[in-house]
Amino acid sequence: MYVRKFFGTDGIRGKVGAGKMTPELALKLGWAAGRVLSRSGTKKVIIGKDTRISGYLFESAMEAGLSAAGLNVMLMGPMPTPAVAYLTRTFRAEAGVVISASHNPYYDNGIKFFSNDGSKLDDEVELEIERELDKPLICVESHLLGKVSRIDDAPGRYIEYCKGNFPAEHTLHGLKIVVDCAHGATYHIAPNVFRELGAEVIAIGDKPDGLNINHEVGATSMGKIRETVIGEKADLGIALDGDGDRIMMVNRHGKVIDGDEILYILACDAQSRGVLRGGVVGTLMSNLGLDLALQELGIPFDRSNVGDRYVMTMMKEKGWRIGGENSGHILNLDHGTTGDGIVAGILVLAAMRRRNATLEELTENIKMLPQVLVNVRFEGTHNPLESEQVLAAKSEVEALLGERGRVLLRKSGTEPLIRVMVEGDIEADVIKHANYIADAVRNLV
Repeated sequence: MYVRKFFGTDGIRGKVGAGKMTPELALKLGWAAGRVLSRSGTKKVIIGKDTRISGYLFESAMEAGLSAAGLNVMLMGPMPTPAVAYLTRTFRAEAGVVISASHNPYYDNGIKFFSNDGSKLDDEVELEIERELDKPLICVESHLLGKVSRIDDAPGRYIEYCKGNFPAEHTLHGLKIVVDCAHGATYHIAPNVFRELGAEVIAIGDKPDGLNINHEVGATSMGKIRETVIGEKADLGIALDGDGDRIMMVNRHGKVIDGDEILYILACDAQSRGVLRGGVVGTLMSNLGLDLALQELGIPFDRSNVGDRYVMTMMKEKGWRIGGENSGHILNLDHGTTGDGIVAGILVLAAMRRRNATLEELTENIKMLPQVLVNVRFEGTHNPLESEQVLAAKSEVEALLGERGRVLLRKSGTEPLIRVMVEGDIEADVIKHANYIADAVRNLV
């Protein structure tokens, strides 16, 4: 069986200039992907990126590799990941390429692909690309080389697509919204979407300089948006991450509304309109409170492995339309083929308008259990998930929690981290238990 060397759970990602993320690999990857993806179809590939400074480097390298394989390249510049998925479909391209490390710091970057239908590549296709990487790069004849063009109206096309997900009979007039773009790919998109739908928008995290992406702003750092919502007396806040595929929200009191609560809002809204097909897919990290709240409504709930690709796989297997992660990846197959932070925000606002309710009112019937996630950086030779000491600590905590709590240990698919999650009724106990297990992991280093 072929063992993956490059692709992880969300494409290829790492520190710029080291390991996988080098210009040499990007060039070869563009060529290898071009070889696999050009065997039929339009021979067009779309490339989008976020705002980190290394995007220029990897964009040029990917462009050269794809051209060497005979594919034409259409450049979008800085655009959200879901915009690449959408425009890949509308331009009937062979594939879309996103150059982004999502929520990671600026010194990381990554490369991931979308197929011609706007979904992430199947594992089999990624493996085929990896096999091509083992072969010597052979350039096509000069008359077959790919050409490069730019999609100048990409932002406008995507803004109109996003707005089309909001019901025409409603408006956001009268709402004051803080929109945090994480100094990332949505900086020129998200504020305009919500303004054009009628809201008063206060934009933060909308001044990227290549180095400040995700730095103390965005969906992974909620302090700034909470402070701004309260200070500006806004109705709510919408925080996106660096590539725009995840969302977190803040109500007018500064309380964070995470992906689990957003899933609850969307499921309730779909059920009330009679358009909910099946149930909701969460992950092993989804809060037990979501499960219990959906049970009260008679809505089925199931958990996949962590990662939006696994959520998508389970949704397709079950024929369900709504799923996501508590980290803010929200999938609604009636409104797109991949996680889309802006569209998810629009759907929540649409639910607010249909029910004439505040964000607080939409979440009042879901009670989240205290959940603590401790990330332990681990680059040792031992696998902590198989360590007797760690497993013993995990078993000890599980016995103390009983049926009103959960423990989950897993390796991050994008960073050298062990994630320790503990959930239970009493927050102080949950924090203590999570740190107890995390210390067992640290002791192995």
